Amino acid sequence: MTAAIGTRDFLLPDLGEGLSEAEIVEWRVAVGDVVTVDQTVVEVETAKAVVDVPCPYAGRVVALHGAAGEVRPVGQPLITIAPLDDAPDPHATYREEERAGSGNVLIGYGTGHGGSGRRRRRPRLALAPEPGAPNAAGLASSPAPEPGAPNAAGRVPGPASASGSPAPAASPAPASPGPAGSPALGGVRSADRTAEPAPTGGPAAPLVISPIVRRLAKEHGIDLASLRGTGPGGVIRRADLDAAVAAPAPAARLAAVPDAPVAHVGLAPAGDGDTVIPLTGIRKVIADKLSRSRREIPEVTIWVDVDATGLLETRAAINAATPDAPVSILALLARICLSGLRRYPQLNAHVDTEGQRIVQSAGVHLGIAAQTDRGLVVPVVRDAQRLTTRELAAALAETTAAARAGTLPPARLTGGTFTLNNYGVFGVDGSTPIINHPEAALLGVGRIVDKPWVVDGQLAVRKVTQISLTFDHRVCDGGVAGGFLRHVADCVEQPALLVANV
Repeated sequence: MTAAIGTRDFLLPDLGEGLSEAEIVEWRVAVGDVVTVDQTVVEVETAKAVVDVPCPYAGRVVALHGAAGEVRPVGQPLITIAPLDDAPDPHATYREEERAGSGNVLIGYGTGHGGSGRRRRRPRLALAPEPGAPNAAGLASSPAPEPGAPNAAGRVPGPASASGSPAPAASPAPASPGPAGSPALGGVRSADRTAEPAPTGGPAAPLVISPIVRRLAKEHGIDLASLRGTGPGGVIRRADLDAAVAAPAPAARLAAVPDAPVAHVGLAPAGDGDTVIPLTGIRKVIADKLSRSRREIPEVTIWVDVDATGLLETRAAINAATPDAPVSILALLARICLSGLRRYPQLNAHVDTEGQRIVQSAGVHLGIAAQTDRGLVVPVVRDAQRLTTRELAAALAETTAAARAGTLPPARLTGGTFTLNNYGVFGVDGSTPIINHPEAALLGVGRIVDKPWVVDGQLAVRKVTQISLTFDHRVCDGGVAGGFLRHVADCVEQPALLVANV
C-alpha cells in the first residue's frame, strides 16, 4: 500500500536474529489516536518472544495494517501515521481492551532459517469495525447500527457471519444485553473475537480480548463461558484465568470443541476420541530446533555420580556469612562449569558447517535451561566468565525470573555457547538431553538425594547427585569430554579446588 502524501508508513522492524515475520497479538492504539515518538503501538509475537513495538513517528493514526492473529513480514507496513495538521479525523471511538499483562511468550530455542514462507493461520471471524474506521483495505466502513435497531430494509441485523456481513435474522427481536457497563454482545469490538455472539435468549458468549487468554484457556482445557470477567464491561482478564487454573478442577470443566466429534483439538476429556494438539507456535519452534540439533549434531552423553555434600556445606557457609546476597547451588555449578571451560575451551564452541570449521568462542555465554508455562526456554548470561560468584548468582536469579515472567527481549534468548540444565528439579536422577543447537555441549544435573557412599573406607550417608555431559563429537573426543566432566565432579566433591582456578 502506498502511503498518502504527508503520511509515513512505519515498517515492521527486524526484531532479532533469524526472524522474518511476527504475529500481531494486540494493537495498543486505534485509528484516530494521537501517538508520540517511541510510544508502543502494537504487541507482536515472534518465534522467540512477545515484543512491544514503539513507533518512531508522532502524529495521528490513519491506518493499521493487519489484525490480531495476522502474521506480518519484516519490512512491510505496520502502521500509517499522518501529521496532526493534515490527518483526517475518522471520529473513531476508543476501545476498552485489556492489556495482556504478564502473558509474554518466550521461545528459547529460536528459529531456523525458514526463508520467506509464511505460516498458515486459522481463519478468524471478520468483525464489524468501528464507525468511520478504515478496514484492512484502508476504506472507511459505514457506521454500525445500534443493537436492535432496524437497518435500511427494516430488518434487525443478526450476528455477523464469518465473511463479515450480517447473517439473516430469524425475527426482529432485540439483541440481548451484555454484562453491566458494556454494549450488547453483537456490538462488542475486539482485536481477537473468535467466538460468535450467542443467539438471542441464549447464554452470552465470553468477553475475551487478549489472544493470550484464549490460548492459555485452550491449553488448560477451561471453558471461558464459565468464567466471570473482572475487566471493563466484564472482559475476562488473564488474572481471571489464572484463578480458574489454580482452583480445584471439576470433573468436566474442559470445553467442548464444535465440529470435532471424533478427534478433539487441544486437551480433550477422557473418552474414545483422539486428542489432536496442533504443532504450531511454541511447540513447532521447539520441535524444529531440536529436530535440527538431532539431525546435524553427532552427540554423545557421559555421566558420573558425585558426592555433593561438600558443595552443599560450602553454599551454607557462604550464605551464613552474607545472608543478604545468597548464592544458589545453580550458581556454584555454573562457576564450576566456567572453571572447566577455561581448562577445556574445546567445549565452548560450535561447528560452522558451511565454512567447514570449528569456532571456539572467546567468551562464555552461559545458557540456563528454564521451564516456563509456555515451554522450555534457554535464556543467556553473556560473558559469564567475567562475573564473580555472587554476581553470577544474581544474574542467574534475575534471568530465570524474567524468563518465566516473559519479559526477556529476544536478544537474551540467543547466542549461547554452553548450556547448564538442572533437570533435578523435576525429581529425576539422569537424562540424555539434546544439545541446544548450534552449541557443542550441555551439562545436566540430577536431583541431590541421600545415598550410601564410601568415605575413607567407611559406609556413610551422603548427598549424592548424577551429572552428565552431552557433547558434539565433532568438536572433541572422549578424552576432552571425560576430562571436563571429571573436573566438574572433583570440584563438586571438593569445592576448595575452585580456588586454584578462579
